[in-house]
Amino acid sequence: MRIGIVGTGLIGQRRAATAAEAGHEIIAVADLDATRAAAVAAQLGARALPDWRAVVAAELDIVVVATSHDSLALVALAAVEAGKHVLVEKPAGRSAREVLPILTAARARGRCVKVGFNHRFHPAMLKARELATAGNLGPLMFVRGRYGHGGRVGYETEWRCRPEISGGGEAIDQGCHLIDLSRWFLGDLRLAYGAVPTYFWPVPVDDNCFLALVGARGEMAWLHAGWTEWKNLFSFEIIGRDGKVAIEGLGGSYGVERLTYYRMLPGMGPPETTCWEYPFPDRSWSREFEEFVSAIQAGREPNGNIADAVAALGIVDQLYGRDNE
Repeated sequence: MRIGIVGTGLIGQRRAATAAEAGHEIIAVADLDATRAAAVAAQLGARALPDWRAVVAAELDIVVVATSHDSLALVALAAVEAGKHVLVEKPAGRSAREVLPILTAARARGRCVKVGFNHRFHPAMLKARELATAGNLGPLMFVRGRYGHGGRVGYETEWRCRPEISGGGEAIDQGCHLIDLSRWFLGDLRLAYGAVPTYFWPVPVDDNCFLALVGARGEMAWLHAGWTEWKNLFSFEIIGRDGKVAIEGLGGSYGVERLTYYRMLPGMGPPETTCWEYPFPDRSWSREFEEFVSAIQAGREPNGNIADAVAALGIVDQLYGRDNE
């Protein structure tokens, strides 16, 4: 695949490196920081183009969009309309209304649009999905998820804390991952209760979000994401009538990634317990890109597509009270 990268920050560089390692060719890059774009282009043997429009117009198969939230939908839509397949970073835009035209254009032009929901591709999450799909947990009843970090000095000055750029605070940041994972296991969900307080950071966005989501058959997701966790945390539990799985950690500062499967015994009481640990480097990015390319080649929807982003953002919109945008 011939690939163009729009946005050469940390995530854009990671996406470029992942694609290059898989044998794809990085043709062109662009960034608001021309010096950074030139440096990244030199490392990859690519061309640094003057702006994102030049990347979209280039002879490419795929455009990767890794900008701040205010540009994600704009660039992704233009790339689809130019006939490219697109990998756009989560959340794909600042609201469902902003992202919906990408879905419409992708369907009209037969283009594949993958959203950067890389958490689906962590090994513990893939194992949990395997166990749930095989029926080991029985009918699913609810999920319980927590995700958070502690920010850093000067966090209140970063773009994520400016609603005109980010579209919101922690709900659209880490909360969006929890919503997506909940939907992946339980199916479509609606917001039953939500709160988006600001407890610590002096910012005009939420630094914590609390959600209760409900499915068509009464399944529930209880979720909390926060920028006030201080010690980085990821915890996601999937509970069924016959057992449950608990996922802790994402590697690095979040701790070793671990999945524990608890199987209910006929006599109930203490469950049969099996634990897997995944101490090796994070391959979720490469697995996600492999899935994207496979979907393009097969002409199918990728795992974690633009429709999933629209659905997740619809819940975020409700949280922020902007249902009718």
